[in-house]
Amino acid sequence: MSQTSSNILEITEVETPEKPPTITSSNSGTLAEDYQSSANTKFKSLDIDEHLLNAEQVASRYNVNINISKPANSNGLSTDDAKQRVIEEGQNVLAPQKKTHPIVRYLKCLCGPFNLLLIAAAIFEYAVLGVDFKDNKANIYLGAVLFGVAFINAYIEVYQLQKSAAILESFLNMIPQKCMVRRDGNLVQILAANLVRGDVVFVKMGDKIPADLLLFAATDMKVDNSSLTGEAEPQERTNFNIQKNPLEATNLCFNGTIVISGEGYGIVIRTGESTVLGQIANLTSREKKNRSPLARETDDLVKIISGLAIISAVVFFFCGLKVYNNNIALSLNFAMSVLVAWVPQGLPATVMMLLTVAAKRMGKRNILVKDLQSVETLGAITLLATDKTGTLTRSRMFLSYIWSESKLHTTFKHQNESVEPFDPEAAGNQEIVNISILCSRVKFNRTDIPFSEREILGAPTETGLVQFASQHVSNYDEVVDAYPTVFEIPFNPNLKWALSIHKKKHANGELILYMKGAPERVLRLCSTIFLDGVAVPLTDEHKEQFHDIYEFMASKGHRVLAFARLSLPGSQYPADYSFTRDEVDNILGNLCFVGVVSLEDPPKHGVREAIGRCRTAGIRVIMITGDHPLTAEAIARKTNLMLSDTKEQVAKRTGRPIDSIHEEEYKAIVIHGEQIDTLSDFEWDNIFSKDEIIFARTSPRHKLEIVKRAQNMGHIVGVTGDGVNDSPALKKADLGISMNNSGSDVSKEAASMILLDDNFASTIKGIEEGRLIFINLKKSVQYVITHLTPEIYAVLLFVIVPLPLPLSAIQILLIDLGYELFIAMSFAWDKPEDATKLMKLAPRRPVTPKTIQNLRRRALLRTPTVTDPETGLPRKTSKVNRFFTQLKKPANIEWWKQMFEFSGDGEVLVDWNILSYAYIEVGVLETLFALLAYFVVLNHHGISPTDARFMQKDGSYFLSSSPDFTNARGDTITGDQQVEALSQG
Repeated sequence: MSQTSSNILEITEVETPEKPPTITSSNSGTLAEDYQSSANTKFKSLDIDEHLLNAEQVASRYNVNINISKPANSNGLSTDDAKQRVIEEGQNVLAPQKKTHPIVRYLKCLCGPFNLLLIAAAIFEYAVLGVDFKDNKANIYLGAVLFGVAFINAYIEVYQLQKSAAILESFLNMIPQKCMVRRDGNLVQILAANLVRGDVVFVKMGDKIPADLLLFAATDMKVDNSSLTGEAEPQERTNFNIQKNPLEATNLCFNGTIVISGEGYGIVIRTGESTVLGQIANLTSREKKNRSPLARETDDLVKIISGLAIISAVVFFFCGLKVYNNNIALSLNFAMSVLVAWVPQGLPATVMMLLTVAAKRMGKRNILVKDLQSVETLGAITLLATDKTGTLTRSRMFLSYIWSESKLHTTFKHQNESVEPFDPEAAGNQEIVNISILCSRVKFNRTDIPFSEREILGAPTETGLVQFASQHVSNYDEVVDAYPTVFEIPFNPNLKWALSIHKKKHANGELILYMKGAPERVLRLCSTIFLDGVAVPLTDEHKEQFHDIYEFMASKGHRVLAFARLSLPGSQYPADYSFTRDEVDNILGNLCFVGVVSLEDPPKHGVREAIGRCRTAGIRVIMITGDHPLTAEAIARKTNLMLSDTKEQVAKRTGRPIDSIHEEEYKAIVIHGEQIDTLSDFEWDNIFSKDEIIFARTSPRHKLEIVKRAQNMGHIVGVTGDGVNDSPALKKADLGISMNNSGSDVSKEAASMILLDDNFASTIKGIEEGRLIFINLKKSVQYVITHLTPEIYAVLLFVIVPLPLPLSAIQILLIDLGYELFIAMSFAWDKPEDATKLMKLAPRRPVTPKTIQNLRRRALLRTPTVTDPETGLPRKTSKVNRFFTQLKKPANIEWWKQMFEFSGDGEVLVDWNILSYAYIEVGVLETLFALLAYFVVLNHHGISPTDARFMQKDGSYFLSSSPDFTNARGDTITGDQQVEALSQG
C-alpha cells in the first residue's frame, strides 16, 4: 500500500460534557488470561463481534464512509457527526482510579502510629481524671491538647498529600494522547479522548492504539499485545481474520497496545469503558505498596516507647501501692501519669514538618514528592533499577558515522579520532542522503511551514536520518515530490529492512529501488558495492572492511543501519509498472551496497557523573531494558554503569573456556530476559552478588520479579519507569520514580516520586536530600527524646520519693509543643557538616552476606511450623487455636527478641544506642542538673529536700489554701509562698 501525501491538520478539541480527565490503563501481566479465567467476573464474554464481519458491514453498522481500495482517501466521519457522537457516547477515557475520600484519607493519617500514641495518651489523661477528678482537673485541658495535636498532625499530612495530588493531576492533563483520524476527507490530529465509534484511524509504527479498532487496510503491520494478552512475540495484523476468539483475531487492534511495525487504517468499534481494556481493567491484580523504611522504623520507635511506658506504669503502680499504703486509686493515677510522661507529644509534628520542608526543597530540584515518607526512602535506597531509553539516554537519534565508498566519515569531530568529515558532494554520501529521505515513513504535523519548524512524526531512527539528510538538500519537499514512491515495504522486525521504489531516471531506466536495514541482512542481499559512483563486484576484502566498521560502530553503542540500491532496467520495469510483493522479493539478491551509518542515542547530560556518584555512595545501579544485550551493555559502559569484565569477556581475555571461569573472577553480568523464568534461588543470589548487573530483553513481568528478588535480599529498591507496563514494578518497589514528560498517566499514579525534568541526574540530587533529611531527622528525634527524659524522671520521683512535681501537665505541653518544638524543627534547615562526604557514605542499611543471613533467619522464625505431613504446606488452624498460639508467644524468649528488634540491619532512625543516650547518658545528666536547679530554688525559698519530701507526702501543701509550713530554721512559709517556690522551681 502506498501512502499518498495528505494534508495533516491540527484541529481544536470539540466541546464535550465534563468527564474525568484521567486515562487509566492496565498494570501489566496477562490481563486477558485473568479475564478469561475469572469465575466471579460479571463479564461472561468480550462484547465484540465485529471481527466476524467484513469491513463494509462494520462501516454500515457505524454509518461511516471508507475506501477499502484506497484507504488514504476515506472520508471518515464529518466533524459535526463526531461532535454529536461524543455528546451521546461520552469521551474515549477509562474511569479514573477510585480516589480516596478526603475523610477516609484523613482517618488513615489519624491512625498513624504516632497519632495513635497521642490519642492513647489523651485517653489515659481522661482515665486519670476519672480516677481522681479533684486533683487532676488540668487533665481536661491536657487531654484536649493531645487530641488536638493528633488531629493537627493528620491535617498537615493530608494537606501535603492533597497538594501533591493536585500538582500530579495538572501534569496528567498537560500532555494528552493524540491520534490521526480521517475527518471530512482530511487526515487530522485530534485528542484520543475525542474519538468516537465509527472514526477512521490511521496508525503506524510506534503509535499506541487509541481505541479498539477493526482494520480494513494494513501493510506489514504487527502489534505488541504483551500488556494485554501476555504474548511475548509481536502479533501480525491484517484486514483478514478466521479466528472466533476476539483476543486472537488478526483484524482487531486493542486500546493500549503498540504498533511495532507497518501501518494500517481501522474503524473505531469500542471506546472508553467499552474497550477490551475497559472491560477487564477491574480484574487487574495490583501489587500492594511496600511500607517505607521510615514507616517501619517509626513503628519500631512507637513499639519501644509503648513497651517502656507500659512496663514503667506497671512497676510504678506497685511502687505507688507500697508508698501510699495500698491506695489503688492514687497508685493508678500515678501509673497513668508515668504512662503519659513517656509520650513524645511534639515528635509527630516535628517529623512531619521536617519531611515537608525536605519535600519543598526537592520540588525546587525538579522532584515532585507524592508521599512525604518517600523523601527519606530515596536517601535510604541500596539498589536503583533504571531503564535505558528516555532515562539514561535522550531517546533522540543523531547520525554520527557514515561509511561509504570504503571511507569512514563523521558528522562531527570525535576526540582522538582521525576521521574525515562528512562530504556531501561524494557520490556515495549523496545516495545515503537520498535513501534517508525517500526510503522513509516519517510524516509531519504540518507541511505548509518551513522544514525546521515542523514536528516530525515517526520512529526515532527515521527521525534522526531525516533530520540529518534535510540539512544536505536545498529543499526537502522538492526531493520527495521529484521522486514519488510507486511501491514500498515498511520496516519489518523479522525481515529487519525496509525498501521503497521511486520514479528516478538513470542510465538504464526510470525506476530505482532503495533499501535500508540491519547491516548483516542488507549485505546478504547485495552482490555489488557502490564505489566512485559505479557498482563494482562485492569482494571478500570489501566484506572484511564492512565487518570491521560494523564492529567499530556497534562497540560504541550506536544503532547501525546499512543502505543499498538497485537501478531497475527500463526494459523490464517501465515507469508505470505495477509491482507486487512476490515480484519485489525476486528482485532482491543483486542489490548494490551503498554504505553504513550509525545513529547515537546520546546519554542525557549528567548521567555518567550521576551513576559515578551512586557508585561512590554505595548504591548499586542496575539496568533493566528491553533492548538487545549488546546494545544495553554498550550503553551501560558509555554511561559508567558497567566498568568491569563479564564472564564472556574474562574468557576471551584469558583464552580459557567459559565454563572454567569461576564466579569470583568477574564482577559484571548481563542476563537475558529468557533466562529469568528458569533462574533458581542460588542463581539469583549469584546475580545480585555482582557489582554491575544488566537485565536485557525483559518484559514488565520480569521487571517486577527482579524488584521482588532484590527486596527479598534486603535491598531498599528504587525503580525508574515511564510506561504503563512499568507500573507494577513502580508500585512494588520501595520507591517508584516516574518521568513527567515521557511518563504515562498510570506510571505517574503508581510512583511515589516524579522527575519533573525527566533527568536521571535529578535522582542523585534527591538521594543527597534524602540522606541529609535522615541525618537531621535523627538529630531531631534524639533531641526530642532527650529533653523528655527529665520530665519522665520528675514524674518517677514524684511517685517514688515523693517530691513535689516541678512541672504541671500544662507546663510540659507548653514546653513540648512550644519552644522545644521550634528548636526540634530547626534541624530541618541544618546543612551537612561536609557536603562532599554526604554522597561518599555507605547506605545506612547496606546489603551484605551477613544482613542477608539475618533477614532470612528472621523470615524463618516467622514461618509457620505446623505443616501438613502430606503436602508440606502450613496447616490451617481454627481461630481458637490461633488465639491460644498468640497467647503463648510471650512465654517464648524469641518472641521478646523480635518484639524489641529493630527493622533490618544497619543504621536506623532510633536504636538502642540513641535510647540509652537519651534516657540514660545525657538524659540522666540533664535530670541531675535540673534537680540541682530545682533544689537550689526551693532552698532559696526556705524549703530543703527533706522538707519538700515531707510536705509532698503530707499531701496538704503547695496549694494557695495550704497551711503555713515552718522549716528547721524556724522560718514560716505561707501557702502562696509555697506555690511561688514550686512555680519558680
